[in-house]
Amino acid sequence: MRFSKHLILVLLLALPGLALGELTASGLPATSTWYFHADFDEMRGSAAGKPLYDWLQREVFADVREDAGIDLDKEADKITAFSAIESGAVVSIEGNISQETRDKLLAMAAGADEFDTLKHKGLTFYYAKGDNHDPNNKIEVDSFEDGAYFTFALKNRILATSSREQMESMLDSKGKLPTRKSGRGTLIVLTAEKSLIQAGIQADQVEDRGEGGWQSNILKNTEQLAVMVADAAGKIAIETQLIATQPEMAESLASIVRGLISLAMFSEDMDPEIAEFLKGTKVDVDGSSLNIRLALDPESVIVALDD
Repeated sequence: MRFSKHLILVLLLALPGLALGELTASGLPATSTWYFHADFDEMRGSAAGKPLYDWLQREVFADVREDAGIDLDKEADKITAFSAIESGAVVSIEGNISQETRDKLLAMAAGADEFDTLKHKGLTFYYAKGDNHDPNNKIEVDSFEDGAYFTFALKNRILATSSREQMESMLDSKGKLPTRKSGRGTLIVLTAEKSLIQAGIQADQVEDRGEGGWQSNILKNTEQLAVMVADAAGKIAIETQLIATQPEMAESLASIVRGLISLAMFSEDMDPEIAEFLKGTKVDVDGSSLNIRLALDPESVIVALDD
């Protein structure tokens, strides 16, 4: 699975069930293999999130504006992406999507190697497929390697899926996924009152491409991994939960993480302020579950991202 900055150029929407808060396990299909959710609106309005949002403006939104003439800073409130075994991928952004932006996205799609206009119960959607090997292709999402279906039929949302069946199903439900009775999903979904970014992956469902990837000494012994970034009293709180293949492995991974933190704290290259925060990193093990929690000043996070 590969994401570039320009993933956002593909498609825009947000699922109505996710629009009023953070992503939850009940908002994902039970067989999801990965997910990503970013709440730009929360970032803009929170003390800790604003510096992170400013970084996105410089490093991501500016590139999109330059390459496609689309100003995501003014139009995007949330982005959600996930993929499920039986139904494929969904990518979405919710926001005040202008007609100009829709026209530009449609014009970009019309220039693909394959393009088609389709109908479902009176609603229009489109199919586009480009050359995956084109060096000028800036969108690299494996789940869409066979093309993408997208629509502007939902108000303030543009929905894209990797399969026609998923698109038609989502149109039938007006963008809503079936609500599961249990809030517990196959994938771990970490939540917080002011969640900014959430992501998770099921390692055994992701193809190992070699060249590192899941052959990492830590991740090769991992079944699931979830990460959340949130605003906690003005600090950027980062929480990671990892499900190891067995309890003994979770204990071993905890020892590795504690050792890496200790080494970093004593590094001459480590910023003293970051080293001080690392002292407060909590590493806990509960059975096969490894949890890592820390809180950082937003400025320290931005410095790390720029490096």
